[in-house]
Amino acid sequence: MRNDYVLGISMGDPAGIGPEVTVKALADPAMLGRCHPIVVGDANVVRDVIGFTGVALDINAITAVDQATFAPGIINVYDLANVDMARFRLGQVDAMCGQAGFDYVAKVIELAMNGEVDATVTGPINKEAMHLAGHRFGGHTEIYATHTGSEQYAMLLVEENLRVVHVSTHVSLRQACDLVKQERVFAAIELIDGACRQLGIAEPRIGVAGLNPHASDNGLFGDEERQEILPAILRARADGYRVDGPVPADTLFPKAIGGVYDGVVAMYHDQGHIPFKVVGFDWDRGVEAMKSVRGVNITLGLPIIRTSVDHGTAMEIAGRNIASADAMDLAIDYAVRLCRSAAAGN
Repeated sequence: MRNDYVLGISMGDPAGIGPEVTVKALADPAMLGRCHPIVVGDANVVRDVIGFTGVALDINAITAVDQATFAPGIINVYDLANVDMARFRLGQVDAMCGQAGFDYVAKVIELAMNGEVDATVTGPINKEAMHLAGHRFGGHTEIYATHTGSEQYAMLLVEENLRVVHVSTHVSLRQACDLVKQERVFAAIELIDGACRQLGIAEPRIGVAGLNPHASDNGLFGDEERQEILPAILRARADGYRVDGPVPADTLFPKAIGGVYDGVVAMYHDQGHIPFKVVGFDWDRGVEAMKSVRGVNITLGLPIIRTSVDHGTAMEIAGRNIASADAMDLAIDYAVRLCRSAAAGN
């Protein structure tokens, strides 16, 4: 199998833990046996991270992909040089860092769309900082959709047996209820089935969550299941998909974690994210920080590959050298897997 896929890794908001987890993941001597990584960010920020983490890496600051050197002990940084270190403060929400984080994402998308990198991996951005900089996106998913011209897309969360696609993500709960429509539910079923197949599952079994408590108990607690969700499921079954539902969410997720379902359709952001993070996040009471943060976010429906950590910037621990690189390591693994799947025509 190829181990030379070039991955563009945006390091996230400079003031958060994104640069730290990126540096820690790439410090693994085995990384070059898996892929050829290029960090899109600011070389001075990366230099600062190398200093407080103590990892043994030398920076190769580049302004073009073909300047990269893939050798042990070298971290290639596509240097946008957009952080003023004189006013830079770790752990602080700042418009300068919001702009920088946005620029890294825009550049890594550009590199992928131009075919200069095989896949993209993203570190966490801070939405407040990005909004202060004037970029009113809900998150990475919406940035990618806009910059790639994608209309049908979705967020896929992956952690061990749990694979989740949402009908809606970064909207209010009131809006999320209004977005539970047959077409959106059916599109989510199509996307999760296709994603499972890309990940090597030949005949995926999909579980679709209800919106209301007990999936409405046949209309006692709402009618979205009967009017919107069930028709989408029946349509999917008629098209050959293996789909169950609507299943009450409090039953669906334990079954999915146990391996009953290969993929899950959640109706809104927290319905899918809460069980996902319960499985993937491990809080250490001793240091009052996450001991391990696992789980990967993959954007489906794009013309390019995008995987990401599924944690935030964790400003409160930035610079303390306690951030877990587990999710970044997994995001890199999944990017390589998707490259191989695409090469195989899946």
